[in-house]
Amino acid sequence: MDSLKSSDGLIDDEGNLLGVINVVDALVLLLVLAVLVAGVGLVFGGGDGDTRETGTTFVTIDLGTQPDYIVAALEEGDSYAPTEASNLTITDIYLAPQSDQTRVVARARLEGQMRNDTLDYANAPPRLGRVLEINTDRYNVTGQISAVGNGSSLNTATTTVVLRDNVSAADASAITPDDEITVAGRTIATVEAVAVYPTTDTSRGQILIEANLSTHTQQGVSRFGGTPLRPGQQVRLSTSDYTINGSIERVGSGLESESLTNRTVTLETTSVRPGIATAIQPGQTEQAGGQTTAYVTGVTTEPTPIISTAQNGSVVVSDHPTLRDVTLTTELRVRETGDGVVFRGERLQYGSTVVLDLGPVTVQAEVVNIGQ
Repeated sequence: MDSLKSSDGLIDDEGNLLGVINVVDALVLLLVLAVLVAGVGLVFGGGDGDTRETGTTFVTIDLGTQPDYIVAALEEGDSYAPTEASNLTITDIYLAPQSDQTRVVARARLEGQMRNDTLDYANAPPRLGRVLEINTDRYNVTGQISAVGNGSSLNTATTTVVLRDNVSAADASAITPDDEITVAGRTIATVEAVAVYPTTDTSRGQILIEANLSTHTQQGVSRFGGTPLRPGQQVRLSTSDYTINGSIERVGSGLESESLTNRTVTLETTSVRPGIATAIQPGQTEQAGGQTTAYVTGVTTEPTPIISTAQNGSVVVSDHPTLRDVTLTTELRVRETGDGVVFRGERLQYGSTVVLDLGPVTVQAEVVNIGQ
């Protein structure tokens, strides 16, 4: 051992390396240096650290109904990073009225790391039904994932519908073609045509509106806001001048494309004052939306009968001195359906009431016969 120490001079009698550091301490130092080098390699990519690939997918997020101040703040391009490795960017927005607020659906791009061929966004995959938060310096909202797939745009379209509503005379006169319904500066519906018909209440009118709606289709169902576009569903359209809550009559066609036929319908109105009875004449028509909806082909007038009982108990029938019963033979433009004959959006039946605006006179009469 002494000869070894004397021959190379590396380790002295006390076991120090080069007479400076103990051999055991030197080994510990080398181990520490190795650990430090490995750590530096991990930090700067030189080791065996987490090198998972990043991925991207698109999701549709139903944000539900939102107040106006939130809707006004939402914009395409808004982004949110819930973690260092995850990011969400809004790529498309759909708005439509629902109740007194606005239904919001957003399309968003999600970015994150891949784990077992699945995108990891904020520590979980983007599953259907998962609730996501969008938190920016202007707003904070949450919504559920309703679709996952490719494409940065929502599946939207313009759908033509016919709506029916009973509105005040003021609202009826305010509705005009080319009216635009907007939400947060975005046009979500336009009025293409409108037809106004009289009702038994002279202060109100029945309207049929042809409107083009901005719709969103998902899982094969077209919706306006949260309302599926089916006959009978209610659609709300509001401007600064009027609000309508129309029932959907038809989807996919307008007023002029309606398949109409003529039906001979006999109407009767009783106890009419002489001036009004005289004003009802053959050849009069009702016009609505630039179309003839009714044509009077014949009029018969008779005194209104007065039925009384004599002192001996017999029934006495006499003529009223002034009031008249008027029978009108008309040609009505109707739509044939599986449920029967429809006139101006309402089913035509024996005993039902029809109101016709014939220009100089408005007639409220009962249906007594429907021809074939």
